[in-house]
Amino acid sequence: MLAVPLLVLALWLPLVGRDKALLIASVLLVLIVELANSAIEAVVDRISLEHHPLAGRAKDIGSAAVFLALVNAAAVWGLVLLG
Repeated sequence: MLAVPLLVLALWLPLVGRDKALLIASVLLVLIVELANSAIEAVVDRISLEHHPLAGRAKDIGSAAVFLALVNAAAVWGLVLLG
């Protein structure tokens, strides 16, 4: 939900091209990782709806990847805007 406003803000802010690229790339990375996580969940659910430890582990790892992408985006935005 925040991707579009953040992308518009990144383009609007008076920053050099490199900084704009970092802000935009960090937001797009979150979207890419979220898509990959959704794909993992779809494949796991397609194989079986029964609970299996490896299926749960795959979903947890995908969720952790999304979390790390969000932390990365927050760090990039914080460093660019405050640094």
